[in-house]
Amino acid sequence: MTSQTNSTEIYPKGLSSSSSDPIRSIETFYVRPRWLFVRVATEKGIVGWGEATLEGHTEAVEGAFVDLRERFVGWDSANIEDIWQTAYRHRFYRGGPVLMSAISGLDIALWDIKGKALGVPVWQLLGGKVRNRCKVYSWIGGDRPADVLAEAQARKDEGFTAVKMNAVESLAWLDSPSALDGTIERVKQVKSIGLDVGLDFHGRVHRPLAKQLAKALEPHRPLFIEEPLLPGQQEEIKALYGMTSIPIALGERLFTRQDMRPYFEAGCIDIVQPDLAHAGGISECRKIANMAETYDIGVAPHCPLGPIAFAACLQLGFATPNFVICEMSWKMHYNAGEHDLLTYVRNPEVFTVREGMVALLEGSGLGIEVDEARVRSEDSEFREGRVKAWRNPIWRGPDGAIREW
Repeated sequence: MTSQTNSTEIYPKGLSSSSSDPIRSIETFYVRPRWLFVRVATEKGIVGWGEATLEGHTEAVEGAFVDLRERFVGWDSANIEDIWQTAYRHRFYRGGPVLMSAISGLDIALWDIKGKALGVPVWQLLGGKVRNRCKVYSWIGGDRPADVLAEAQARKDEGFTAVKMNAVESLAWLDSPSALDGTIERVKQVKSIGLDVGLDFHGRVHRPLAKQLAKALEPHRPLFIEEPLLPGQQEEIKALYGMTSIPIALGERLFTRQDMRPYFEAGCIDIVQPDLAHAGGISECRKIANMAETYDIGVAPHCPLGPIAFAACLQLGFATPNFVICEMSWKMHYNAGEHDLLTYVRNPEVFTVREGMVALLEGSGLGIEVDEARVRSEDSEFREGRVKAWRNPIWRGPDGAIREW
């Protein structure tokens, strides 16, 4: 009798049926300012787009796609969960930002294909809508914050009711308390024009100053504080959680339900921020959201990225009861020059912000039309060496020691 233990012998091309539409090709495209788009085409000619952006690690993610392309070309594009499980579980080593970002790009594209094949938006495939609009916030200020009031006013004029900014510049492990004074002043400026503001500590603030900054912010009631300490410090974050009434958000550097679980169980966060381009795409982030709901935790997708990732976040938000708000990278400080959120989209009107929200995406799949010609042209500049992949800066203090970026 033939052994039935080796699934690769039983299903060399995965599960299939008479109505299957196999994957014909999987391509990746690097586009400025720092995004990696994924194009998946099927034998029936349906094209789905995903985003596998991992800021500063483009080449590593593209390396992971060598394996995904070799493995999944020929598989039925409709079997999203089977493909996800195989990609995640069958190579023995699991998780991590590189592999999960690659899986994310493929997963998002497959959901786009399924929606287009059935003629419905992805939110319909997730159980239908639970809201008609998704609340969003925009970034103001850069990594060296300045002129935040002017930027906040510009975002307010564009329809936003909430913004986010980095809380601090680079800090020493133990810095002068006066280094925090500017943060308070900027929060006061933004709130003076009637906007809510989230503060991203960005993991830059170590424990000695994090508790001081959280306490100083209390009277000014920010929308949330994000990554107040580095990932992996559950007990320290839990201690900080007990010191402040400000909602604590984190999750951009956590990539699976298993990564999120200790924070949920420790009861040390109020808002989880999975990044759909890093944390397994729509499939895994839907499961993270469901898990978070059990703990009465809100979901605010992390998305300082491109239009494909943003559309995927909105699709999740329209179908997720505990969704609260989503990041939108419009005019973000990384998006210098002509390369911004709408650059590669042919129907930019779907992202219009009114009263701080984006309306229900009605188109099939992700609901956006990607400008493929522009994407291919931009990618060719990268392949020919005229454009370099984005890298984050390296920060050092006056003493020469490395600091968190």
